[in-house]
Amino acid sequence: MTISMEHKNQRKNSWESGKMSMSSAGTANRHFRRSPSSILSSDSDIRFTRKKLTSQYRCGCCIIATFLLLLLLAAFAVYIGYTFFLPQYPDEQIFRATFRVIDGDFFTSELADPSTNQFKNRSKDYRERLNLLFRRSSVKHGYLGTEVLALDGTENEDLIVHFNIHIDPAYVSIQAKDLEAILSNEISVEESLFFKNLTIDTKSLEVHPSNVLPQVTSTTPPTTTFSQIVTQTPPPPRKCHPLQLEYCRKLPYNLTTYPNILKHKTLKDVSEDVITFRELVDAECYRHAYEFVCQVLQPSCRKGEEEDEIILPCRSFCRDFIAGCGSRLTGRFKDLLDCNRFPEYGVEGMCLTKPGCVDELQSRALSPRICDGVVDCQDISDEKTCTYCPKNQLHCGIGRACIPRSGRCDGRLDCPDGSDERACLSLSQSVASMKKMEVVTPHLAKYSSEGYVVFNEKGEVGKLCTENINQSLPVNQTAAVLHSVASSLCKTLTYQKVLSVGVEIDTESNVSYVKMKDPTAPEINFIRALCPSKQVLKVSCSDLDCGIQSTHGPSGFDTLSKMAVHGDWPWHVALFKEDVHICDGTLISPEWVATTTSCFQGQPKAEWTAKFGSIRLSSLTPWEQDRRIVGMVKSPVEGSTIALVKLDQPATLNDFVRPICLPKQNMLINPKESQCNTLGWARNREQLQRVQVKVMEMEKCENISISTVNSLCTETIYGQNDCNEEEFAGSSMMCQEKSGKWTLVGITNWRIACSKKGTERPRMYDKIASNVNWIRESITSTDTT
Repeated sequence: MTISMEHKNQRKNSWESGKMSMSSAGTANRHFRRSPSSILSSDSDIRFTRKKLTSQYRCGCCIIATFLLLLLLAAFAVYIGYTFFLPQYPDEQIFRATFRVIDGDFFTSELADPSTNQFKNRSKDYRERLNLLFRRSSVKHGYLGTEVLALDGTENEDLIVHFNIHIDPAYVSIQAKDLEAILSNEISVEESLFFKNLTIDTKSLEVHPSNVLPQVTSTTPPTTTFSQIVTQTPPPPRKCHPLQLEYCRKLPYNLTTYPNILKHKTLKDVSEDVITFRELVDAECYRHAYEFVCQVLQPSCRKGEEEDEIILPCRSFCRDFIAGCGSRLTGRFKDLLDCNRFPEYGVEGMCLTKPGCVDELQSRALSPRICDGVVDCQDISDEKTCTYCPKNQLHCGIGRACIPRSGRCDGRLDCPDGSDERACLSLSQSVASMKKMEVVTPHLAKYSSEGYVVFNEKGEVGKLCTENINQSLPVNQTAAVLHSVASSLCKTLTYQKVLSVGVEIDTESNVSYVKMKDPTAPEINFIRALCPSKQVLKVSCSDLDCGIQSTHGPSGFDTLSKMAVHGDWPWHVALFKEDVHICDGTLISPEWVATTTSCFQGQPKAEWTAKFGSIRLSSLTPWEQDRRIVGMVKSPVEGSTIALVKLDQPATLNDFVRPICLPKQNMLINPKESQCNTLGWARNREQLQRVQVKVMEMEKCENISISTVNSLCTETIYGQNDCNEEEFAGSSMMCQEKSGKWTLVGITNWRIACSKKGTERPRMYDKIASNVNWIRESITSTDTT
């Protein structure tokens, strides 16, 4: 069979036409007809011709080639610029520093070996102290860190600390003398914030560039070359002086004292710097700049028994001033005006609050908050000028109720939470320290676990005299009675154990006393009496009860409202990053807060703050506290995102700030018996709110979200009818036990807000029970180092 194909239509500059003949296998000869101009092929008669490049295409190629050449030249120019013309920043600066600790710590032979746990723990402690200091100083933007090189000294004597300070000169220009000044300013103050319980010899402090001092290669106790310790004479007792600075004549007091917090020792020193602060006031960087500046330059002074007392602005007042005017302060004043040095209102004695709180509420269109029974001002001025609260009466702190100061511990319940009849017996180091505290509500400003037994009756404070017990009872019965009193007192103060009970001779003067009316009676009653022998009772308690709402229960509130009131959730913590509310957490010990790792993703060097005792983020209360976060530990448990954050100093525990209980390991929740809640904020974050939740099958959450082996699936009891709040990441799921205590069951890993039916995210929590051992070990190991 033969197939022939023929193309007759020929076109110029296109495929050539051709004929192809194919024969079957039986055909003897194959014939190929080729055009004379065709290209010879062994098996084909197809001819190809190349298409000529037109002028239009040649122009496009030239443009592309030119563009590529320009890109090459630009890349070369960038390389030359970066190599030869870009300014070269100096390398990292390293400064070598040393100081001698003369009290509060000492050298042992184990510290000479960097591989020992003693050296690792001790060096970590000093490193954290130094990091906190420099990160709050004027060099914080260029500060890279500190490393402790060696701990030297003589056995059981002074400890010498050698360390390096790393600075990035691209962000801050610094010299050794500047770093030495920062350290010197901190260790020379009477109550150092970052070197608490330590006394450092200021003459031993040395800071040099690293190329000046030889490298430390050995930590064996050498003979040191530091100067001999010189005993410094204590400063004279503080005295009050008439306020003489003309610029601050508008202050509501007329007595001041020296030195002030800026280390001005005389009026002349103040006058030399007053122009700097006047410029801040004139710049109007903060509404109450004048009041704060004058209260710092000419602080108020109060007469005392042994020495007079300085009264500073409150810490929250300082923070507001720094937020407005801090960027305008010079480096010297920034270091001295560290707000952590200022007292907290109602916790650390008396301080001066920010003025004009009620006016500020009105200017912010928050007039409905005035006289609503919820405290919004630190000095409670928003609730003390109301018709329900006569002048000079004591506000109950919760609700719309006030009492005469003589009504405290008078045998009648007058406050809604019964606070006026609680803590009528408490523990304190002295009566003077209790009188020094400014009483703003009947609630204790802080719990004390040890001290003298102190009574508070109708506004008068005194001590418990044991003279009649020692005289009327035999020795063995006396000890039993005293232990019974101590046990009852510790239980009343919500402590579980009695550590010690003793009788001491009172050294305080001008103290009132009470005695037990009948020491052997089953019910303890006290009567006013003299105490010629001055024998008083001293008690030490331990193990504060967790998960207790002090404002609820016997003689207090019986139910929980939807909208939180002060004291409902004393363990709830609001976490702020650079003064912005980002997450929530839960207080589990005075120094530790439980939250989630998702809060800290992407911002490892941001400054975080924990705020306690707040149910309205835009308001202040007398018991509100804030602490800096200085460290974080992630859970090692599989599938868990729980994190523990460490506070720079322990929270002060009271009725409004106290820890929650931890569950038993692998604790199971009975949905029918447990009352569980989580906490969220109203959409405008005006009020903390309670949301009731219940445990459900994990399959319901797995269908719409990703779970882990450590997840706990829940749903709200009232569904969309209860959806007017926003739950932040780190918020707690807590359940109430039969004993009435609240236990932390879970922590949410993400933010949950209201959404349409069918599109809402499930409320899933990371289980705490599987993390309990790690949590307890982390807290205990840190407390013992």
